[in-house]
Amino acid sequence: MSETSLISRARVAALPLLMLLCLTVYNDVLPVAEAIWLTIPSSGTKCVSEEIQSNVVVLSDYYVIDEAHPDHPPKISARVTSPYGNNLHHSENVTHGQFAFTTSEAGNYLACFWLADNQQQGAETTLGLDWRIGFSAKDWDSVAKKEKIEGVELNLKRLEAQVQSIHENLLFLKHREAEMREVSEATNSRVAWFSIMAIGLCIVVSVLQLWHLTRYFQKKKLI
Repeated sequence: MSETSLISRARVAALPLLMLLCLTVYNDVLPVAEAIWLTIPSSGTKCVSEEIQSNVVVLSDYYVIDEAHPDHPPKISARVTSPYGNNLHHSENVTHGQFAFTTSEAGNYLACFWLADNQQQGAETTLGLDWRIGFSAKDWDSVAKKEKIEGVELNLKRLEAQVQSIHENLLFLKHREAEMREVSEATNSRVAWFSIMAIGLCIVVSVLQLWHLTRYFQKKKLI
């Protein structure tokens, strides 16, 4: 048996382990696709937020769920804003919709939903939200057709993209940790200086009080 054949078999045998490892790390580090149900109050707004780093693709579908009146579900309005308050998506009087964008800054992205003004008040509405970020938002069927790959090669392509996403998220977490450490160190330094100043002020006040009492007793000829 040739050496090349042995190497190929070793790679195939190691593939399931590599996939399991990547999926395990992926679930711990990366935000995966989330399908959630939201209950929109009759009056007010329901919002969800997600902390996302910059240059990440976000894709989401939302739709009203009304089992009692499936043909005429209530209409809602939706708005998605960036961490700096920029409007990324705005839709009114709809029963379903979709938004997609690439993040330009890191932070909390906010999606808010509320009932349209012409809807009957007094009843809550259920909304389905399919939120996909980064690796989960990529259309792998289109990638497979475009690059004409399938099977193991497609899985390796997905694993490569997944590992790249994990690496980018780890760098993002490392950067956030460094920022938090700098803020913590700066806060500790300020607290230390404040404590030193407070102690110094107490010493000065004590000396002045002692000096004042000494002069007072001397004037009264008590000492």
